[in-house]
Amino acid sequence: MKIIMLGAPGAGKGTQAKKIAAKYDIPHISTGDIFRANIKNGTELGKKAKTYMDQGLLVPDELVVDLVVDRVNQDDCEKGYVLDGFPRTIPQAESLDAALAKLGQKMDYAIDVDVPDQVIVNRMGGRRACVGCGATYHLVYAPVKNEGICDTCGKELILRDDDKPETVQKRLNVYHEQTQPLIDYYTKAGILKTIDGTVDMNDVFKAIVDILGE
Repeated sequence: MKIIMLGAPGAGKGTQAKKIAAKYDIPHISTGDIFRANIKNGTELGKKAKTYMDQGLLVPDELVVDLVVDRVNQDDCEKGYVLDGFPRTIPQAESLDAALAKLGQKMDYAIDVDVPDQVIVNRMGGRRACVGCGATYHLVYAPVKNEGICDTCGKELILRDDDKPETVQKRLNVYHEQTQPLIDYYTKAGILKTIDGTVDMNDVFKAIVDILGE
């Protein structure tokens, strides 16, 4: 079972990807993890990726696809895997499909965790982070006992720049521009499944399991 997770930043796709990986005993694969592992292990692909990252440049699509294909060919991916955060663009999706086709493989599902922008802006805007220990809370979903004070270490809580409405909206605009076309791409491929991401996360997961099967 080979699955791609789609969804805007803050839609909760990472959480669902981890739950899928745990239930079906398949690896949860993110490009960030792949980069870190290859760089740490000093692989040839890792060294190439590091030369770009050290210069603050984006790693080229071909290299990212090579890294992903190398990862999904490892023994623990025999039963399948969940790709989280990749592909992000149509060229990446096309390159991935072509690389998998050479191996006689293809993706089975692209699951889109669909959440309207305004809901995401409200969700992210409600997050608070501790300046001391880094613990995170939410005004609605995970409130603290004493307003503005961390339950764990008693330090002040702040709204991070990343979670400010204007920053979140910018990230959403980039997502719609670059990644939204993948919805059409995987619809045409006949593997897209859209899930309502506004409901409770356990209900989101139940809807995913209904699609993937027990």
